[in-house]
Amino acid sequence: MEILSFARMESPWAELLVGSGSRGLKLVHFLRRPDDLERVLAGRPWREDPSPNREVMIQLRSYFRAQLKEFTCRLDPEGTPFQTRVWKLLLEIPFGETRSYGQLAFQLGQPRAARAVGNAVHGNPIALLIPCHRVVGSRGELTGYAGGLDLKAHLLEHEKSIVNGQSSMVNCS
Repeated sequence: MEILSFARMESPWAELLVGSGSRGLKLVHFLRRPDDLERVLAGRPWREDPSPNREVMIQLRSYFRAQLKEFTCRLDPEGTPFQTRVWKLLLEIPFGETRSYGQLAFQLGQPRAARAVGNAVHGNPIALLIPCHRVVGSRGELTGYAGGLDLKAHLLEHEKSIVNGQSSMVNCS
């Protein structure tokens, strides 16, 4: 089994865990609870090594500083074929916009699969770069987010303010 390299970095809202393998980025996770690090890394061989994650951390800092709208890192998420299809759709949601679970299900050609889409969105291992925070309920309401609804609201507001030409630069190391 491949040993994956991880690094921790500060974001304006919570510490991030970033992890990469030989084929690309595997993980971006907000560490919001004391046991998150152990839980996320459980069952896999990992080593703390920031060097393979340096580029994604540079891009994340630029995103937080309102200087980046599109990430260019090579992604290598692990998931089922259905999850992978959903995650590809998430990548198509324009910066600063949202889509509902039902809209994504319709795009997949499975209009009754909104709940399955929700489960796939919840299983997204690469927060921010695969923008699951841009998925909302059918009436535009904020719904579940692994980092918490307050974080989801901050991320959406951050992107909307950038799109609207307002400086939303937030502090990060």
